[in-house]
Amino acid sequence: MAIRTSLCDLFDIEHPVLLAPMAGVSGGALAAAVSSAGGLGLVGGGYGDADWLKREFDAAGDARIGVGFITWSLARQPQLLDLALARNPAALMLSFGDYRPFLHHIRDVQTNLIVQVQTLEQAREAVDAGVDAIVAQGAEAGGHGGTRATLPLVPAVVDIAQGIPVIAAGGIADGRGLAAALALGASGVLCGTTFFASDESLASKNAKQAALRGSGDDTERSSVFDIARGLDWPSDWNLRTMRNAFTRQWSADIDGLTQNLATEKERLEASQTADDTDVAAVIVGEVADLIWSREPAQATLHRMISQAEHRLRRVGQLVDPITKDRIYAET
Repeated sequence: MAIRTSLCDLFDIEHPVLLAPMAGVSGGALAAAVSSAGGLGLVGGGYGDADWLKREFDAAGDARIGVGFITWSLARQPQLLDLALARNPAALMLSFGDYRPFLHHIRDVQTNLIVQVQTLEQAREAVDAGVDAIVAQGAEAGGHGGTRATLPLVPAVVDIAQGIPVIAAGGIADGRGLAAALALGASGVLCGTTFFASDESLASKNAKQAALRGSGDDTERSSVFDIARGLDWPSDWNLRTMRNAFTRQWSADIDGLTQNLATEKERLEASQTADDTDVAAVIVGEVADLIWSREPAQATLHRMISQAEHRLRRVGQLVDPITKDRIYAET
């Protein structure tokens, strides 16, 4: 049994699984590994570093990959869009901000555009803009996000997508999540946390270990790390990370953090250099419970597909087969 959806046709991929463009984590090697395994890897353009972006595209070699940007940050460095498009990416993903000023340029080079949304109003705007695919991201996701949960958000976005492939994100780490997303009407999934501890991931050694030891119960959403890093994120979105000593100190005392910002920013930067996860952010989602060991990204993706196929077969067995007698009875 092969799982093939409209998403596979759109991106010419074997499996309907995309790597989330995690800033500082989804580099060229990880994106290439996911693409080589039959999915589509997206390099995380993050807050914009031209040298980093060039290096990671080079690290992907000849693999067919895409790239994702934080839209409000890209608006401040629009030259990065030209840099990315010059690499002929398989897809360009924009999240968190007004992507409409970039539409004309992206369409000129005929690159598939993925837009990530967290509300139905954003989804309607994406449909009206004629994007190629929509990521419906639930609040369970690691990193920045909104407030809607994945389970009710995805089918609601599917209902208004008018045939545009919808990609489920947030709380999906294995084949069970993929099967559930397909049952909700999604055409595929976007996964970050499940690849966070992959061998090819750029996450630090201690960050990977913290993710493997952690649980969704140990995550929280806040703006603590954004404030401490000096990132002026719009108020619509905050950040899910593992809870640690830094969040326990400041999550309930934002005013105190602001008053001590210079000292705490220096402390946070030092912790990142020292790989001290008691202070540095470990940016993973609620599905941390479902990642158990470091392994190649290919192994993770292939296990996800195998498990999803098994689950879909099992679900199919729960439904009585359609017989001629039943058809006549129902008509």
